[in-house]
Amino acid sequence: MAPTTPGRMIPVQAVGQRQTMVIRACGQILAFVLALAGAAAVAQQPPERPQARPEALADSQGRDTGAAALANLASEATRGPTPVIPPEPQMPDARALAPPDEPTTGPETNLPLPRFVSLKSGDANVRRGPSLSHRIDWVFTRAGMPLMITAEYGNWRRVVDREGLGGWVHYALLSGARTVIVDKDMEPLYVRPATDAPVNAVLEAGVIARIDRCDPDWCRISSGGYRGWAPKGALWGVGADEVLD
Repeated sequence: MAPTTPGRMIPVQAVGQRQTMVIRACGQILAFVLALAGAAAVAQQPPERPQARPEALADSQGRDTGAAALANLASEATRGPTPVIPPEPQMPDARALAPPDEPTTGPETNLPLPRFVSLKSGDANVRRGPSLSHRIDWVFTRAGMPLMITAEYGNWRRVVDREGLGGWVHYALLSGARTVIVDKDMEPLYVRPATDAPVNAVLEAGVIARIDRCDPDWCRISSGGYRGWAPKGALWGVGADEVLD
């Protein structure tokens, strides 16, 4: 038999040192692997968008606001100035058109109020107020119809007709010629101011007649070529106590 070579004895301290060196090498390798993995993950992430500074945002907003203001100015210049619409005046009630309780004098003419006149034109606009800017509420189309003036303002007169309708009319459309409307149907025209006098004609309700003269109770009127006397109670357009020569 060949002689056996006796085994080499390794000190315990040397074995411990080798194990420590192996552990350190493994830790370094693990750290290197982790570092490579982190770098790869960072490389795969999309780059972050840089954030604008506050002053840059403010400048951008200012430019946007300025552009919008210029656009608005250009639009306004194209449209032109915005028209100013005056408020529409309110319609006066019946009490405003009614004649005053006590006779007064007009501030423009110093003539009595209320008083009767006649319509000069056959097409007169009756407005809601004493100016051309007020809307037209009525149109009088019967030339010569009697009207009652209840107020004055500058060149305008507030008038009402037999039915209580009216408004403001320019004074140039009115005449001082006195007329009446026959209120009663088939009203006789007497030769004299008496009911037992002969009858010249018979007038229908709504006929416009011109006043020739008036006594306290009767008026002599003419219409359609006929002339005669009629009691005041059958006429509209003359005061109950009014006397006209």
